[in-house]
Amino acid sequence: MSEKVYGLMAEFDSPAAILHAAEKVRDAGYRRWDAFTPFPIHGMDKVMKLGNSLVGWVALGGGVFMFLQIAGLIWFTNAFDYPIIVGGKPMFSVPMTFVPSYIMLIMGGAVGALIGMLGLNQLPRLHHPLLDQKRFALVSRDKFILLIGAQDEKFCATETKTFLESLGGTHVEIVEDKD
Repeated sequence: MSEKVYGLMAEFDSPAAILHAAEKVRDAGYRRWDAFTPFPIHGMDKVMKLGNSLVGWVALGGGVFMFLQIAGLIWFTNAFDYPIIVGGKPMFSVPMTFVPSYIMLIMGGAVGALIGMLGLNQLPRLHHPLLDQKRFALVSRDKFILLIGAQDEKFCATETKTFLESLGGTHVEIVEDKD
């Protein structure tokens, strides 16, 4: 069989049901799992133990990098590469350097945020195995899906399926990755 198992997905009918199931999955020791819902569920991020995103730090790094690069370029160009005394002004002036460096700090932060978001979300991914599941389309309307990944240490197809059914999950299906 050329297809490999990506995970097991179970369908739930209400936000309370999937939140309760997520708590049980977390307490059972699963680490690679996710919840897909048609709208945000209050408290799900705490149940999933999601912290703050690292995108802000990547954006800060990009901004600081660009600020220092432009300030260094202006300093090197005016002091060493092409020193021209104009009107008795110094070769390097902090007020004159700040404005273009600040503008590039903003640009570097924006580019850093974009690159950080794409990298941390593992994009671009042209196809996801869940998109092959017919029942997954209902998550954009009124169903709630909980997925336990096959890469999890505790994953066993039969035991995990029984566990998801015991939580009240319906339509428990194996998700296969055809790539």
